[in-house]
Amino acid sequence: MDFSEQFSLKGKVALVTGASYGIGFAIAKAMANAGATIVFNDLKQELVDKGIAAYKELGIDAKGYVCDVTNEGQVNNLVATIEKEVGVVDILVNNAGIIKRIPMCDMSADEFRLVIDVDLNAPFIVSKAVIPSMIKKGHGKIINICSMMSELGRETVSAYAAAKGGLKMLTKNIASEYGEYNIQCNGIGPGYIATPQTAPLREVQPDGERHPFDKFIISKTPAARWGDPEDLGGPAVFLASDASNFVNGHILYVDGGILAYIGKQP
Repeated sequence: MDFSEQFSLKGKVALVTGASYGIGFAIAKAMANAGATIVFNDLKQELVDKGIAAYKELGIDAKGYVCDVTNEGQVNNLVATIEKEVGVVDILVNNAGIIKRIPMCDMSADEFRLVIDVDLNAPFIVSKAVIPSMIKKGHGKIINICSMMSELGRETVSAYAAAKGGLKMLTKNIASEYGEYNIQCNGIGPGYIATPQTAPLREVQPDGERHPFDKFIISKTPAARWGDPEDLGGPAVFLASDASNFVNGHILYVDGGILAYIGKQP
């Protein structure tokens, strides 16, 4: 196989959950540019429609569906519909997720459960739905969007860190259980990424200074910047391609070096 062909996704069907915007959109865009057919979901039709319009602006013919990835029945129906209308899912990116920034002792058990449900149970449900057809086809790629919080703790993110830590171990277990079927399951652990959701944390303050959290992140990142969503595209394409056929159970942290860095001496 030609070296460049190892990274091609031509002829592959990629399901990227929650990819109507943000990190998921950037990953799906990179995969489309590598040749994949993109399928995504969101909770509401209006979000699906906005996502389809955004892909069309880039010349990408993506297919979107309404689906709650925490609902096993809906997910099974989604996967069956995709197989009928598009084809068997070759690549799954478990991207959909939420975070609730609440101090642990102020967080209700129901709020904790909701984060676990979306960030951990849903990847289990969607992975379980696509694996049987991957086995029949003889190959498959599953990419779980983990987080640095699968390695680190921080104030107010107890549920998120617990979910992402669990997702890291689910990634390793899928790799262990289904590697013999030529299914590779790996994770991507984004660092702090400049998205609309994090924009308030990067706003210049009235006095002209950077937001305190912005300064904190820059000081902790050897790259001295926030990541761009596009920074995740290359790693995602690699993990979705034949170039990573012997990479399994790995978490690739795309964090500008934060996890390798102890920080500057005061």
